[in-house]
Amino acid sequence: MLYHFKKVATVSETWIPVFYAIAMGVDALAAILFGYLFDKKGFFVLIFSVIISVGFSPLCFLGGFYGAILGMILWGIGMGAQESIMRAAVALLVPKEKRGTGYGVFHTTYGFFWFLGSTILGTLYHFSVYALITVSVILQLSAIPLLLKVKKAYNQN
Repeated sequence: MLYHFKKVATVSETWIPVFYAIAMGVDALAAILFGYLFDKKGFFVLIFSVIISVGFSPLCFLGGFYGAILGMILWGIGMGAQESIMRAAVALLVPKEKRGTGYGVFHTTYGFFWFLGSTILGTLYHFSVYALITVSVILQLSAIPLLLKVKKAYNQN
């Protein structure tokens, strides 16, 4: 996103680190808030965070200066929620005696798919920003049925 801001001059070079700092500040606050909400409401909060953050890519890539700020805020919310809740979810889903393996499998899988998604989106960027946005939104929304399945499986235990 920051490369795009520079490339199309949505944001001046001076503002690019400020936008990133805003996203990271929101990330930190969202991690605390969504972690707290996860403790109170459970897996629904992770699904809710996906719904909130799904609009980041259209805003960042098509929204102009102010749209980009809002997009970075939404991206920060998504990152903060993922960084706090998903690790907590592993602790709830994996038996205590297998948690080390559970975290290893989680981080390996997460890292692999982060790399794969970044590669796909980076490649799409060179062909069409609209394709990148479409795939980004579809991938995020496709996580919801999986999260609902995990929520249902957890609630049955």
